[in-house]
Amino acid sequence: MNTTTGTRLAASSTAIEERHACGAYAKRGVAIVKGSGARVWDAGGRQYIDCSSGHGVATLGHAHPDLVEAISSQARLLITCPETYFNDRRAALLERLARLMPDGVDRFFLCNSGAEAVEAAIKFARLSTGRTEIVAMRRGFHGRTLGALSATWNPAYREPFEPLVPGFRHVAFGDVDAVSAAVDGRTAAVIVEIVQGEGGVRTQPTPYFKAVAELCASRGALLIVDEVQTGFGRTGRWFAFEHHALTPDLVCMGKAIAGGVPMGAVGIGPRVGRIPTGSHGSTFGGNPLACAAALAAIEACERDGLVSRAAEIGERARMRLEGLPARVVREVRVSGAMIGIELRVRATPLLAALLARGVLALPAGNTVLRLLPPLVISDDELDRALDLVEAVICEAASLLDTGVGGAS
Repeated sequence: MNTTTGTRLAASSTAIEERHACGAYAKRGVAIVKGSGARVWDAGGRQYIDCSSGHGVATLGHAHPDLVEAISSQARLLITCPETYFNDRRAALLERLARLMPDGVDRFFLCNSGAEAVEAAIKFARLSTGRTEIVAMRRGFHGRTLGALSATWNPAYREPFEPLVPGFRHVAFGDVDAVSAAVDGRTAAVIVEIVQGEGGVRTQPTPYFKAVAELCASRGALLIVDEVQTGFGRTGRWFAFEHHALTPDLVCMGKAIAGGVPMGAVGIGPRVGRIPTGSHGSTFGGNPLACAAALAAIEACERDGLVSRAAEIGERARMRLEGLPARVVREVRVSGAMIGIELRVRATPLLAALLARGVLALPAGNTVLRLLPPLVISDDELDRALDLVEAVICEAASLLDTGVGGAS
């Protein structure tokens, strides 16, 4: 495809989406049509380094050959099979997930997204405990469906849809006393992210998470750990709770679980009672196509050492970003291949500047620039992306020095 044809295609697809899309998404003005590894291409043939991974989904990058082969092979055999019937690919995935989980977390509900996993975990917690209240964290993000949204903290997401599901309360992330005051005989569960992704790549030390787990155990509440963004290697362990030797009662999974094919799951521990037949379900949950993709993604991640690679990416980024100008950068926070750069200016202009230079990145709130590179990214690609991050931040610093308001 030549550049002129590509430009026409981009203009056509952009016009169609603008005419027919619902408007829920802020578009960035680029039509992405192809991907390979850590790179994507737009309709005009321009190349970008993808440090967004499709919001953390593409840990294997784009068009990974193992994933393509698994999807193609399974599609020729059987695409859909509801959980009212047994299936070989589903059984293989369930067994594989059980080997990744702590001892006792060996039952799973399979669904289609992280938000669905959160919804299921909330239902299972209420069902198992006979209680109704959920304690969640400020700055936490768990999805946009009504139950998951009720657990999400950001008022801008919540307020247009109120009243939400009753029984949710939010406490300060990192404040054990606040959790202790909130958890009582009405509390079904505490839900927490080990690393708050949308909240700005923020975490807490091990004693905090241990104290929350102990409060839940002693007061009859369940501990739900949301690993939707952190799971499957992103933080340098298979799951972020491993950094703190936790055993959650319910583990919410999604995003990277199937390498980009829509899928979610809930890991269920021994403190959660039996899930009664018919109490929950999903038409597409556990379909053979998604299960085959998940098996291939897990196998590739394990075989190619991508979990340890995430830790290497984080350390390389930390070293590269340490010297950014303090008049623009408040703090750099790194958890494996989750990188948050908290700014003293708004992130949006810097994201636009990065896009113009060929890097896809994400915000996390108004003032955090977030990088979620694929775990297959090469050192050269990572260094190139970090060079451009440094360049746009230094440009923002120069604008501040000259009194130009564009940086804010």
